[in-house]
Amino acid sequence: MAKGRGSALVAMVVSCLLLVTLQCELAHAATYVVGDGNGWTFNVAGWEKGKNFNAGDVLGAHNVVVVSKAGYDRCTTTPSDKVYTSGKDQITLVKGLNNFICSFAGHCPSMKIEIFAS
Repeated sequence: MAKGRGSALVAMVVSCLLLVTLQCELAHAATYVVGDGNGWTFNVAGWEKGKNFNAGDVLGAHNVVVVSKAGYDRCTTTPSDKVYTSGKDQITLVKGLNNFICSFAGHCPSMKIEIFAS
């Protein structure tokens, strides 16, 4: 009987440690305003340099389209691309490459960023 209680205690401790680890990961997510004080505007390219992004981080920006690598390279969108237009949008980064362009005619290539989140 004591052996069964010990196994249950170990399982509970392991479960608690996993929960704490998950909470710590979520607590480390950061929120970035694209372009910092200048906002999402012309010549924002390069803003992401020197920053360490992680999956779960949030970008605050406006008039942004989440595009594929091809859409980023060509400054083009597809009907399935997610468009954010409220001006107060927050976009959660996914692990890997995240590509964003401005959807207004003539704004891309001056308004696009490419972020790698680990």
